[in-house]
Amino acid sequence: MDRTIDSKLPDVGTTIFTVMSQLANHTGAINLAQGFPSFEPPDALLDRISHYLHNGANQYAPMMGVPALREAIAEKTLRLQNRKVDMDSEITVCCGATEGLFSAIQAVVRPADEVIVFDPAYDSYEPAVTLAGGLTRHIPLTIGSNGHDFEIDWAALSAAIGPKTRLIVLNFPHNPTGAILQPGDLDKLAALLRDTDCFLLSDEVYEHIVFEGKPHLSLLSHDELWERTLVISSFGKTFHATGWKIGYCIAPAYLSDEFRKVHQFTTFAISTPVQHAIADFLRSDPDFYSRLPEFYRQKRDRFCELLQGSRFLLQPARSTFFQILDYSEISQDNDLELAQRWTRDIGVASIPLTVFCEQPFTAQRLRFCFAKDDATLSDAAAKLCAL
Repeated sequence: MDRTIDSKLPDVGTTIFTVMSQLANHTGAINLAQGFPSFEPPDALLDRISHYLHNGANQYAPMMGVPALREAIAEKTLRLQNRKVDMDSEITVCCGATEGLFSAIQAVVRPADEVIVFDPAYDSYEPAVTLAGGLTRHIPLTIGSNGHDFEIDWAALSAAIGPKTRLIVLNFPHNPTGAILQPGDLDKLAALLRDTDCFLLSDEVYEHIVFEGKPHLSLLSHDELWERTLVISSFGKTFHATGWKIGYCIAPAYLSDEFRKVHQFTTFAISTPVQHAIADFLRSDPDFYSRLPEFYRQKRDRFCELLQGSRFLLQPARSTFFQILDYSEISQDNDLELAQRWTRDIGVASIPLTVFCEQPFTAQRLRFCFAKDDATLSDAAAKLCAL
């Protein structure tokens, strides 16, 4: 018997995050590749999980999420984005942002639809589009005048939008580049889409990690865009708990209805005690979010300061917990090959940017995660400075 199958994703291999983390584990390298913090969630939050684990909250949660958590998300959204959303019809708790993104794409995209993404594009978007029968169109972010910051090419976006355009996927704050939306960008986007039936999917998992006092410009905050948008966010990134795999989708009722049709058969329900605990924590410490930018700014600055004696070129990240390093003064090698070689040879793992791009990406850049304790950052920087 022929043990082969026609793949639905013939061009998809193992994700780069798995590849680089496995290589780091195999070689004993410092893992600054995969985006997970090296510190624990708040003690008060862990205490609430323990409480619910031992007090009967261990059965299925409602498919759309525990009411207390959806209510807390609605309160947070009103407070931070001035958007009043209905907890019953417009908020759905997901199995992490990845499931939320997948379910949203499956709910909206039909065969032969076109979906626009911005390169470097997070690697879960296109496979989900392909599985929905859609076609992904890639638009590179442009590199700004300072040679580091990335921005939307509005002329290219305008030219790409056509009668088959079903969905545009935005990811700001942006992984892997740290780019953020600028004042006026949401109005530009609204003007481009005003006479179209195009939907928006906004990946905002790093919404609370923006530096230098800059605001996060959520699509939730824009009245016109909100009517056609699904917004995905993540508690895992916010509470240093990526292993919990818990996020949420906020969308108008008509889009949430379609989202839930997919969500209920993708994962159905999310961890009950964790949902209850997060709901409690959101109310007991509503200012936790406001402390995150300073917390991660210190991590970013520490990492950048440690690299001052290196040959890397850098512009401190504007958001997320990733720092892009330009290695053009050190090597002209392909970033994927170099990332793997440096993981083996110097003991620091990173993520290459070309794997997130359809067209060749000529700039020599690697992404490093600085959501680590100071000792880890110091050890990694010492190895990088020796190059």
